Amino acid sequence: MKRSQPAPLSRAAPATWLLGAVLALLAGCSHLPRLHWPWHRNALPPQPVQELALAPEAGTAAASFPQYWKRNTLVLDLKGASGSGGITARPLPNTTWPVRLALRVTPGAIGMLEVQADQRMLLPIAAGGGTSVDLELPPGVYGPRTDRMIIRWGPQAAPAP
Repeated sequence: MKRSQPAPLSRAAPATWLLGAVLALLAGCSHLPRLHWPWHRNALPPQPVQELALAPEAGTAAASFPQYWKRNTLVLDLKGASGSGGITARPLPNTTWPVRLALRVTPGAIGMLEVQADQRMLLPIAAGGGTSVDLELPPGVYGPRTDRMIIRWGPQAAPAP
């Protein structure tokens, strides 16, 4: 009694099976609106925090200047500042200064920003642009033992003391 042997597969059979498997996978995923990668997320809006106590100087309108964390930098949002004025910033009780501090301003709203702490720093702000910019304070302007920081703004350069 002879056994019948199966017919040998042609060379095209593995390629046909592979093409069929790929098409089946693509058809199964076609109902998804888009791929969702685990590292791709929409940016969340920044959450306001209260890290520094802010007090307006005499003659400055009491405006709200929110504070935000942008990675490890505390951003003090001065977009509402216009004309001339100033604020005094101090760390909250039982806290210290943030290691990095940036001031967010809108070019054209103010012309000069003056920061007085351990060192005095003048930051000219170019007119135009319209979008806000973050000006990070370099190391040495303030330190862990700094009592207060005075931030003043105006349309032109502040006079030297």
